[in-house]
Amino acid sequence: KEISQKDVDRVIDAAKAIAIPLDREVIHVLPQEYIVDNQDGIKTPLGMAGIRLEAKVHIVTAAVTSAQNIVRCVNKAGLGVQDIVLEQLASSESVLSSDEKELGVAMIDIGGGTSDLAVFYQGSIKHTSVLTIAGSQMTNDIAIGLRTPNQDAEKIKHVYGCALPTLVGEDETIEVSSVGGREARKVSRKILSEILEARAREMFEMLNHEINVSGLRDIISSGIVLTGGTASLAGMGELGEEIFQLPVRIGTP
Repeated sequence: KEISQKDVDRVIDAAKAIAIPLDREVIHVLPQEYIVDNQDGIKTPLGMAGIRLEAKVHIVTAAVTSAQNIVRCVNKAGLGVQDIVLEQLASSESVLSSDEKELGVAMIDIGGGTSDLAVFYQGSIKHTSVLTIAGSQMTNDIAIGLRTPNQDAEKIKHVYGCALPTLVGEDETIEVSSVGGREARKVSRKILSEILEARAREMFEMLNHEINVSGLRDIISSGIVLTGGTASLAGMGELGEEIFQLPVRIGTP
């Protein structure tokens, strides 16, 4: 029998029939490979002859209430929602090349509230993970460490931030606003860099541990791609290479 699109759709639908908690819903069923009569490693089984078709898939679920709240928020802004897409999947479309996905790559999207990890190999997604440590924690560290309001800490991070103190000159200083209307102060930029390095190092070490636990380190031939607002900080690529012991590049859309 020749395998048709209906056969492929049916095997994907069958993969959705798994037991998940009532408070979660399936967002994506991402095929990793198909198996036709015990022959594995098949990417597109359409047109092949076979009796038994199976699929290995990566299933992404989300909290039902979280998904509903996102949709309601967008609707209240006067817009409609066509679909909900995993952030790593959306980011990968704009920053990863097809060669990287084929050879094996880990993409880390460092946003404000979360750092999102995705590992790709042979053109498909193999592993995803989300860590609740990202740019907002760095901003908070600056606000506490330099005793400055949060909104000023955010500006300082983007304008003067560097995640590697060795890249900062000893005589470089920045002006920092004080809390409560007190007079602004001059602070060494190296102190700012040391604050950022501590949090960035912690984040990268946690992500490196996640990659090791996934058992997929050996397939990441193309290295690491960092993306997201926080990834654009100076020194992030160099610090990443030191911790991951893999090539690191900054990905931009």
